[in-house]
Amino acid sequence: MELLDSRRLTGANAVFDRAGAVIDVAADEDDIGALVDRWRKAIIPALEAVGWHEETTAVRPCEGGVSLAISAPIDALYAATELNEWAWQTVCDDATESFDEAMSRLRALIDEERNPALLALEAAAAERDLVFLSDDDEASIGTGRGSRTWPVTGLPDPVTLDWGDFSDIPVGLVTGTNGKTTSVRLAAAVARAAGLHVGYSSTDFLAVDDTIVDRGDYAGPGGARTTLRQTSIDIAILETARGGLLRRGIGVPRARAALLTRIARDHIGDFGSRNLDELLDAKWVVTRALDNDGRLVLNADDTRLVERSSQAPAPVVFFSLDAGNSVIAHHVAGGGEAWVLRDDALCRYVNGGWQPLLRAADIPLTLGGAARYNIGNALGVAALCESLGIPDTGIVRGLTAFQPGDNPGRGNLYDVDGVKVLVDFAHNPDAFRAIVQLAGNLDARRRLIAFGEAGDRTDTLIRDLATTAWAMKPDRVITLEIEKYARGRERGEIRKLLHTQFLDEGAKAGQLSHSASELDALKDALAWAEPGDLVILLSLAEQDAVMRYLEQRAS
Repeated sequence: MELLDSRRLTGANAVFDRAGAVIDVAADEDDIGALVDRWRKAIIPALEAVGWHEETTAVRPCEGGVSLAISAPIDALYAATELNEWAWQTVCDDATESFDEAMSRLRALIDEERNPALLALEAAAAERDLVFLSDDDEASIGTGRGSRTWPVTGLPDPVTLDWGDFSDIPVGLVTGTNGKTTSVRLAAAVARAAGLHVGYSSTDFLAVDDTIVDRGDYAGPGGARTTLRQTSIDIAILETARGGLLRRGIGVPRARAALLTRIARDHIGDFGSRNLDELLDAKWVVTRALDNDGRLVLNADDTRLVERSSQAPAPVVFFSLDAGNSVIAHHVAGGGEAWVLRDDALCRYVNGGWQPLLRAADIPLTLGGAARYNIGNALGVAALCESLGIPDTGIVRGLTAFQPGDNPGRGNLYDVDGVKVLVDFAHNPDAFRAIVQLAGNLDARRRLIAFGEAGDRTDTLIRDLATTAWAMKPDRVITLEIEKYARGRERGEIRKLLHTQFLDEGAKAGQLSHSASELDALKDALAWAEPGDLVILLSLAEQDAVMRYLEQRAS
C-alpha cells in the first residue's frame, strides 16, 4: 500500500457531493476491503472526537487502489486533510501520537482555521437559494451581475446585507474529451449574438465578451469562480476539465445546463482516470451541479454516455450526427428533447416532428460541411444554448457569425499561394481521426501531413496514429520531435516508432522525413507543396509561432 496524494475537495467531486478531504491509496484489489475497514475504524471515532458529528465518509474504488474521503466544513479543509492523513498513519501503524494527543492537536488546527463569519454567510446564502462561492482569499454571494465578493478576512454580517441586491445568472458547463474549448467559444459567441454579456473560461483563457481577462488554463474550479464573480456578465459558459474535477471537485454548486461532448482515450493513466469508465465518472461530476429544472446535453453517438444517461439527475437532451440513430428515435418517442443532423441541416425535434434550424454548411466552423466533428460540436452547442434560454435567432446568428479564425489552433484553414494549410491541436486518437477525416473531405492534388506525439502515450497509441494518417494516402509525411512533450522518451524514439509503422503500412522511405520543430516542418512542407496541394500540420507546442507565420504568408 502507498499513499499517492492527500488533498482538499472544495466542491462536489468524483467521490461524493460534499466538500472535504481525500487520500488516494495504491493497493491491490484483494487488500482494499480490509484497508477500507481499518480506515473507517480510525476515521469515524476521530470525526466524533473533533466535534464533526454530522460529517460523513465515502469510498471510491479505482483501478490500482482506492480514494478515501471525509466531508468537512468549508472553513476547515486543511485541518481535514491532516485528520485524514492521521487516519492513514493509523492504518499503517505509523502513528507517533496517542489518540488523545492526535485529537488535541487536530482540534487546535481546526480552531486556528475556523472562520465563523464564512459559515454564517454560507448558511444565509443557502437559506435564500443563492450561489455561495469561497476559496482561500475570497467569498462571494450570487453570480455575475447579481454577485458581490469580499476578502475572507473581512466578511459582512448577513443581517447587514440588502439581499435584494443578489441574484444568480444562467450557467452552462462543458466537459468531455474532445471539443470542449471549441464548444465554449462557440456557445459564448451564441450568447453574445443574443445580446447577452458573457463570461467564459477555458484551457486557453478567461474572457468577458470579446475581452480576454487573462491567459492561461482556467478550466478548473478557480477559473469557474473567477468567471462567476465578473459583475458585468449576464451568463457564463465554463469549460470543466477532468483534472480540476478530480483534484478539487466542481467549481460551482449550481448550473442550468451541462454538455458532455464525448468520452475518448486521453489523459488515461492518472489515478482515478485509468480507464474510460473512470474517466466518465470524473466528467460526470458536472451533473451534480444541475438544477432540478436543468438539462443535461449528451452525445447520442457515444455509447458510454448513452449507457450512463439513465443515471442523469435532470432531463437529457441528446444530439447526434446520425438522423437514424435508434437512441434518438426511442428518446423522442418518449417525449425527450433531441437535436440531429438531418438532410444536411441542424434539426430539433418539436411538436412531433423535426424542425430545421439552419444548414450545416452555413456554419463557417464546419468548412462548408467538411468538418463533421464541428457539425457535432454545433449540435451540442445549439442544445446547450437552448437549454440556457437563448432563442433560436441568437443560436442561428451566433453559429453563422463565428469564424474559424475565432477558434485559433482548432481546424484553421489557410491559403498560402494556392496551397491549403490545415492546422489543428489534435492531441488524442479521436481528434486525430477527425482531422484526417476532414482532410479527406477537402479537395487536394497531393497531401502532406506533419505531426508528432507526446511521449507519455503508449507505443501502441503512437503507432496507431501512423496507421490512421496513412489511411488518408498522403504523398508525404513529416514526423516531429516535440521536445517540450518528450516526457521521458529518448530523442528519436517517437520518430522510430512512427517511421517503422509507416513503412509497415506501405510507405516508401522517400515519402518520410523528420523535423525538430513544428515551424521547421511547416516551412519544409510549404517548400515542397505546389498550388492545389494540402498540408496538414498538427501543432502541439508552437501554435502561436505557426499561426503568426501563416497569417503573414496567407493570401
